[in-house]
Amino acid sequence: MFETFSDFRRLFHAMRVLARHDALIPHEYRAQLPGSLRFARLFFGGRSRDGEVPPGVRLALALESLGPAYIKLGQVLATRPDLIGAEIATALESLQDSLPPFPTEAAREEIGRAFGRPVEALFLTFGEPIAAASIAQVHRAETSDDPPRSVAVKVLRPNIEEEFARDLSAFALAARLIERFSSEGRRLRASAVVATLARSVAIELDLRMEAAAASELAERTGADSDFHVPEVDWHRTSSRVLTTEWIDGTPLRDPAALEAAGHDPRRVAVLVIRTFLTQALHHGFFHADMHPGNLFVGSDGRLVAVDFGIMGRLDHPMRRFMAETLGGFLARDYRRVAEVHYEAGFVPRTHDVELFAQALRAIGEPIFGREARNISMAKLLQQLFDTTRRFDMMLQPQLVLLQKTMVVVEGVARALDPDFDIWEASRPVVERWMLEHVGPQAQLRDAAEGVTAIGRLARDLPQILRNAEVVSTMLAEGGLRLHPETAREISEAQLARTRYVRVAIVIATGALLVLAAAPFL
Repeated sequence: MFETFSDFRRLFHAMRVLARHDALIPHEYRAQLPGSLRFARLFFGGRSRDGEVPPGVRLALALESLGPAYIKLGQVLATRPDLIGAEIATALESLQDSLPPFPTEAAREEIGRAFGRPVEALFLTFGEPIAAASIAQVHRAETSDDPPRSVAVKVLRPNIEEEFARDLSAFALAARLIERFSSEGRRLRASAVVATLARSVAIELDLRMEAAAASELAERTGADSDFHVPEVDWHRTSSRVLTTEWIDGTPLRDPAALEAAGHDPRRVAVLVIRTFLTQALHHGFFHADMHPGNLFVGSDGRLVAVDFGIMGRLDHPMRRFMAETLGGFLARDYRRVAEVHYEAGFVPRTHDVELFAQALRAIGEPIFGREARNISMAKLLQQLFDTTRRFDMMLQPQLVLLQKTMVVVEGVARALDPDFDIWEASRPVVERWMLEHVGPQAQLRDAAEGVTAIGRLARDLPQILRNAEVVSTMLAEGGLRLHPETAREISEAQLARTRYVRVAIVIATGALLVLAAAPFL
């Protein structure tokens, strides 16, 4: 009971803050509000504001003022334009995940508790914080090794877990209330949004997960001579402390500083795009928070990324879908782009493929013939997702995160080079992936795998025939008897309703019936 009361109190405070920013029930929508919501607007103190700041920006400012959990909630909502609309989702992308630093002495105490040793036993020097975000802050230090190494030490804020737990409990209560009293809330699955946030926070609050992400990305991109991931110091890393190699580089947020350091901003812009697409398409694992503060150029000209708390994954079918979609737009082959959607099972075949291709042409054609500075791949992907929703394509979380990252990456590239041609920069990466995975070499590899599969089938044929004999006997004795677990798995496969599963079930069932009927023919 006390926890529920506390949750209500925290929600009431949050609503008052949102109302003060005119973000709870924005005045732009006042004319469309029913009487009950107009009363709520008055009750919480909502008011119109001069200057016409857009409602999405007001919401972002309110969430920033409410603290870490609300900032993370805004970041999750920014990936769900289907819930809050594209305009507000875009505004929430500007959320500043930064707070004043906590005292260095508190950071030293956190490190001491994490390793059971004083800071002096781990670090020769330990400096003041150089960056502070909602969950953690970063210090520069030198290790106690011989010789010492310069490192970056990331430390979680004290008691951050308890603070998030309280706010997440309040969010869960709000979601339950919304779903109970609003059909729209049930349709949008408010509780699922909160659950997604809780899972994301649980990962970010364990810095070993970020260390593992950095390690995996370094392993996957090890052969890339133009990209570098700082090395993790696992001996000085725990759930609350992350230590990595210190990077002396020039931040991408300052093009003038890049030029002063001898780097060509136009080359760096191309490097950013190609690095991101290579990670996404070729490795299936990409840095999903590539804003200018997380990107540097080292003295050797390599692009360096830091902060691996948000990562994205694309499985092989999704990578093929993405590459063929981009390749189709590059070739202006809209029929092929449409077919890719159908082959992936994203668009139901009840929709006419020619009509879908026509809708895709309406997206692609306005792009070609325009100046490079006016062409946006991120905008094209957003228009693509908006169009596919009209053709009943379900939201694909992997692709949404990819598109949101593309918005940021494209913005970084254009800040470095206003005349940046994102299509020409992307073309070599997409075409190389297509050649390796769709071209003749890939077809030969697939054929070899098919021969191997046939060999396995020949090896297993005696057991298949024995199973068929058992099935035949069961049919003669009154029908097939399935183990309850088998029946459950078949029903789950049917419910999956994917094209490949349905085809597999049909083929397997047909084969069983033919083999079972053979003794009677």
